[in-house]
Amino acid sequence: MEEEELQKAVYAYLRKKGFRQTELALQEEQNRLSSSAQSDLAVSRLDNDPARYHDAYSKLRSWAYSSLDLYKHELLRVLYPVYIHCFMDLVAEGHMQEARTFFHTFREDHELTHLRDLQKLEGILSPSHLEEMELARSLRQNKVKIKLCEYSYDLLLQYLQKTQSFTMLGIINEHINFEVSAGQPSSISDDADVVALVGSSQDIAKHINQKEVRWGLLEDSVEERLERALSDSEKAEGENKEVDPEDSKKRSVEGAKQGVSVKKLKKDKLVGATGKNIRSETSTVSMAPRVKPELTLPVMTTEVEQSILEDLRNRVQLSSLALPSISFYTFINTHNSLNCSSISHDGSLVAGGFSDSSLKVWDMAKIGRPTKTSNLQGESESVQNEHLLGPEERKRSYTLFQGHAGPVYSATFSPFGDFLLSSSSDSTIRLWSTKLNSNLVCYKGHNYPVWDVQFSPVGHYFASCSHDRTARIWSMDRIQPLRIMAGHLSDVDCVQWHANCNYIATGSSDKTVRLWDVQSGECVRVFIGHRSMVLSLAMSLDGRYMASGDEDGTIMMWDLSSGRCVSPLMGHSSCIWTLAFSCEGTLLASGSADCTVKLWDVTASMKVPRMEENKASSTNRLRLLKALPTKSTPVYTLRFSRRNLLFAAGALSKQV
Repeated sequence: MEEEELQKAVYAYLRKKGFRQTELALQEEQNRLSSSAQSDLAVSRLDNDPARYHDAYSKLRSWAYSSLDLYKHELLRVLYPVYIHCFMDLVAEGHMQEARTFFHTFREDHELTHLRDLQKLEGILSPSHLEEMELARSLRQNKVKIKLCEYSYDLLLQYLQKTQSFTMLGIINEHINFEVSAGQPSSISDDADVVALVGSSQDIAKHINQKEVRWGLLEDSVEERLERALSDSEKAEGENKEVDPEDSKKRSVEGAKQGVSVKKLKKDKLVGATGKNIRSETSTVSMAPRVKPELTLPVMTTEVEQSILEDLRNRVQLSSLALPSISFYTFINTHNSLNCSSISHDGSLVAGGFSDSSLKVWDMAKIGRPTKTSNLQGESESVQNEHLLGPEERKRSYTLFQGHAGPVYSATFSPFGDFLLSSSSDSTIRLWSTKLNSNLVCYKGHNYPVWDVQFSPVGHYFASCSHDRTARIWSMDRIQPLRIMAGHLSDVDCVQWHANCNYIATGSSDKTVRLWDVQSGECVRVFIGHRSMVLSLAMSLDGRYMASGDEDGTIMMWDLSSGRCVSPLMGHSSCIWTLAFSCEGTLLASGSADCTVKLWDVTASMKVPRMEENKASSTNRLRLLKALPTKSTPVYTLRFSRRNLLFAAGALSKQV
């Protein structure tokens, strides 16, 4: 029987038997159930109404912008994650037209700080794109961390409870974690450090940053031995002066009579190879604590050690008053095929990785010389080699390395230039000999394109990073990786070694930088603050500071011991492709796609007192010393030699 017929039969039976009260009670119950069903249907229709996102977000936005100025900048931080999740929820529910309207209505509010993310999200045209696009998938699977003061957090809760805004409340509960701090709200200048994608766990970054980082330098390094030798020589000079004070006084009187010649002598002594300037150069290094290596380091030959000592003795002291000389190498007519470049530590070799899977190396000493003069074995052997090489090889001014099966994305020289590493979209890394001009090893381990590869400061070991979201540690004598570092939420785009070889740093498209222990493979620091993908990294010589550059042109200086940002650097208008610290750590050089090299004074930031580091406001303490524009050449690579000469390389698609 149908439900309606059954209901009529029950009522007829109750009337026939005279159960009047029971009949009335049943009718009341039926009416109550009917009204409840209609109410549920209305609520269900309201929940499926796409306009609820626009209305709820518009009210939240108006409330945030009308808040007190003291708390407004903190409350505005909530709008961006709510905005993108409202848009993605509309797409997921199939309301594409409403989603596009919502996206474009409020897009202008967030273009200043999140333009690149918005450009990517704008490409979402169907619910399937939410799963296919990596950025959208990461945003939906992980939570955003937002820092608020206690009063701002209470204001937000009161608003949500008062307005009964269940749509906004659901999005905030599902996709945002709040880090509430007591006291006054943070500074507006700290906004870069307060909104970040950190994974599904609220305290993951905070827990990781509590781990100990031994940022000092290696024991018994070449620099330390030179420092001890200089100290011993100064002590010996002091003892000699104490032995014969009369003679010393006599020499000083004679020197006063000589006038100009004495001043010249003092000046020569000041800039001499073993003078006091070397001690002042290595002062930041000498103050750094010493640590033991966690990796088995290769034995340094006597010849190599003597070469390093010679470079250290002839090192130029740089400062804000003494800027480096720069040699800029330009690749011309590359037709957008040059993907990367690298310069050897002494600037004698320059390598370029190209889209046609080739790797080319130029010897700067041979540039401009005829091919025959480069052969020192005599005319007969030169003629013989010309017949063997053929006309094309004889015309080349470079050495061609071929072996990769895809575009070459990174290249790096070993510390002494005898080896060259390259990585490619074919997911392999190749080791080349610059002496034999041949490929020695092909390392396979990554599953996707390898974006960057870097030799360790002592050679032998190297690190790589890939589209597979991992970084890996390798040694030259093994074809399998020694360690695999996993934890980033997106591509790992760049990698850099710490000065003591115990750590590597990685920069990722997830807008974070991580520091990894090479022995355990664990992440020991997560640096949060960039608003776009991190493209370049550099470590200071004393091992305490790290600089990172992103796609928006922002550079951030980090303190490895505390995990805090010392100072953000604003000045570039495009991607930061490369960063380099000077040898004594007083200068930072940055190269960008905006066709400039900029020199920054980092001495002030390294001498900031602890009291200032703990202050809420982080002013830009690193001042720009000089901007060096090229005509129209994006800067790909920067390298400080051991003698503190700065080498740079860039590329022109067509010769101007």
